[in-house]
Amino acid sequence: MLLLSPLPINLLALDFPGVTAFVSKLGWPKYRARQILRWVYQSRIRDIHQMTDLALQDREYLQSFVTIGRGSKPRVLQSGDGTRKFLLPLEDGGTIESVLIPEGRRVTLCVSTQVGCTLDCTFCLTGQMGLKRNLRAHEIVEQVLTAQDHLSPSGHITSLVFMGMGEPLANLDEVSDAIHRLTNTQWGLGFSPRRITISTAGLATRLHETAGLGVNLAISLNATTNEQRGRLMPRVNQLHPLPELLDACRTYPLSRGRRLTFEYVLLGGENDSATDAKRLAKLLKGIRCKINLIPFNEFPGNPFRRPDEAVVIQFQSLLRQSHFDVFIRKSRGRDILGACGQLGDLPL
Repeated sequence: MLLLSPLPINLLALDFPGVTAFVSKLGWPKYRARQILRWVYQSRIRDIHQMTDLALQDREYLQSFVTIGRGSKPRVLQSGDGTRKFLLPLEDGGTIESVLIPEGRRVTLCVSTQVGCTLDCTFCLTGQMGLKRNLRAHEIVEQVLTAQDHLSPSGHITSLVFMGMGEPLANLDEVSDAIHRLTNTQWGLGFSPRRITISTAGLATRLHETAGLGVNLAISLNATTNEQRGRLMPRVNQLHPLPELLDACRTYPLSRGRRLTFEYVLLGGENDSATDAKRLAKLLKGIRCKINLIPFNEFPGNPFRRPDEAVVIQFQSLLRQSHFDVFIRKSRGRDILGACGQLGDLPL
């Protein structure tokens, strides 16, 4: 018999070993662990009594001291381009944001990993918040479950990008746990690791730790000299200067057919010159990669401006002359502060 805790046990907060140990303490067979987890993750239930393949007596017993821990109803902001931003309240009173981006048959969810951010990139609203705390694995996964709840019965998320609030590699243990739950095919959500991307501002010493997860890795570069990067991304560049970051990228263990992604936020008059484009090509020479150019998404109180479209196209053209695959990221959800760099606590 399980000794009852004075606090309810949150099934969503338990990882697989935790649920297995919980089932064992109840004296139930091991297969019950996967059975319970399938209800929580694949069926997205909120009530123990929805576990209809458990006997009524067992459900009533669980109900007396177990919760599923799904969050309260989020605030949803709808953009004119179809993007939706979810503001999810946390148990401690904080709020996190995730963004659902439909584009043709693709539906991408941008996921947060921290409340605020441990870094201070000058062009990012989240960085102005400072770090409130790291998210737990179940709070990361909850963003995915919530977004799925708001899709039609035939709709589904096709890609996950860890590009929301926070620096994922500064919370890598919880992010790794969340990815395990997201990719598990027996009881989890069954996402292919190839459909998941982790973006980092450049925590060089932790890059290699992501390789075993099997997901895609994106590095937010945004500068072509160490001085420039130190001005735009002061904290992370102090920890890991540009040469150290590029060395870590060159030695990253890419599997066959995979490549790194470099993200480059174009700031009008700051890092968008032809000289910058040529320097960027030299910096990345020999690295198996693609480049995503992100024209700056403006937000109140920030001094940077979005570059002219002609400047963006010229920057792309110069990089393509050096035989890089270069894509211009379309800004989505700007009218609800849901675009890249706009997530934070500004009132809407």
